[in-house]
Amino acid sequence: MRDDGQDDPKREFLSMEEEVRLWGRCREGDDEARERLILAYRPLVFWIARKFRVTPQRYQDLVQEGMLALIKAVDRFEPSRNIRFVTYGFYRIKGQMANFLQRVESRAPCPIDDSEVLIPDPFDVDSLDWKICLDDGIQALSAREGEVVRALVLEGCKARDYAERIGMDVSNVYRIQRQAMAKLKAWLELEDATDRP
Repeated sequence: MRDDGQDDPKREFLSMEEEVRLWGRCREGDDEARERLILAYRPLVFWIARKFRVTPQRYQDLVQEGMLALIKAVDRFEPSRNIRFVTYGFYRIKGQMANFLQRVESRAPCPIDDSEVLIPDPFDVDSLDWKICLDDGIQALSAREGEVVRALVLEGCKARDYAERIGMDVSNVYRIQRQAMAKLKAWLELEDATDRP
């Protein structure tokens, strides 16, 4: 049997409606709802842990650290922010695992890099994780900020060309981009995803 719970016949997949109900109950202090959410997202911890190249002994410690991050993420998650928990939890768990490895190994390990396996850069524009996070974040921005981020980040347009196209001063485009990226960073709580426990 694998250690990620995928072979567990009791493992449940939550429907969107059930997950919304559980988050509501969890916010009201229902420990059973909290536990069901933690168990439902437990395989995410194992999936992320397998992305790091560590010894089998260190793997168990990494999974334990990831579970602590998952629990903290469930406790801190705010469904009202209109972001999916899997996006929020991914960065919280991965960040805490990387911090743990830095503490114990004095360096963060590289993701597995086999010649047959292509590991995408999480912040590569073509990466699915990055697109999911960015799309969720852009929806939280104003219309103007969303347009600027889409043009400059997703489409790769140069700020000067974009400014000329919409008839705006290039300094305003840069200002809007800085504000939007700061909001995205705060909204996704990327600075907290690497907090030490």
